[in-house]
Amino acid sequence: MSNFQLSKDTHVWSFDAAATPTITVDSGSIIDIETWDCFTGQVTSEADTVASLDLSRVNSATGPIAVNGAEPGDTLAVTLIDIQPGPIGAGMIIPEWGQLIDQVSAPQTRIFNVKDGVITMNDKVQFPTRPMFGVIGVAPESGDISTFLAGRHGGNLDDRMNGIGATVHMPVFQSGAMLSIGDMHASMGDGEISGTGVEIGGTGRIKVEVIKNRAAGWPVTETATHWYTHGAIETDGTLNEAIKIACEEAAKLLVDQWGFTIEDAFIFLSVAGDAGIAQSTHPCPGSVIARMGVPKISACPTPFKS
Repeated sequence: MSNFQLSKDTHVWSFDAAATPTITVDSGSIIDIETWDCFTGQVTSEADTVASLDLSRVNSATGPIAVNGAEPGDTLAVTLIDIQPGPIGAGMIIPEWGQLIDQVSAPQTRIFNVKDGVITMNDKVQFPTRPMFGVIGVAPESGDISTFLAGRHGGNLDDRMNGIGATVHMPVFQSGAMLSIGDMHASMGDGEISGTGVEIGGTGRIKVEVIKNRAAGWPVTETATHWYTHGAIETDGTLNEAIKIACEEAAKLLVDQWGFTIEDAFIFLSVAGDAGIAQSTHPCPGSVIARMGVPKISACPTPFKS
């Protein structure tokens, strides 16, 4: 049973260092949230392409949620207990976006039907749901950052590992953390090469917990088998730069939390870690996001040593 409910109509378009909370909860609270699709209800048919959208109404995030006791230097651990997509989603081809844009006609929209854990694209194509949240973040150290972008505060991480059962460890920069979540996908592939997953509204159940005096430099996602560090670079950056940040974050946790030498961390990540792409839609005005997966073995079973 949840302690709180938060409607999709309570949402933000940016992560703001000066944000005020919609609700304030204690560490350990369970919250039911409702989220819009990334288009905020503007797409209902294949006639609704990006050309007809109000782009100021893209990537809303439900929140902000303040958590008592969360202070700079702490971690806000957000466990994604459940994610339930709605019945209808959409994917798009957006002019000038993505690795195959020179080979296709744009703009275009495809509508997906979602039922009983199966996504139907057309008469030939069906595949399992893989629900996740694209946007999850906290108030940044300073300024106001669009929900379209990713950074140390999280934001539009677009990592499919942020799905059911995962715990996302967010570094806290402001009192209360000011958590917001949105941009649900019924499924999204690594890279999200056209710029969209199966964009869909729905509901989620999360648990928030404060870990005192422990924080990584960037968000870390923990699953049953791995923990994943992240790195993000803006439009003028490269995937190599994003991967380097993710690798540096993983190595730092291995050294600082688990006593590896930097040389052992480097070799261990090379032989057992998994560098990967979360988001790399290019060309595109958004972020390039990489991750490094660290296997949960006895030498490093979690991101932080208790």
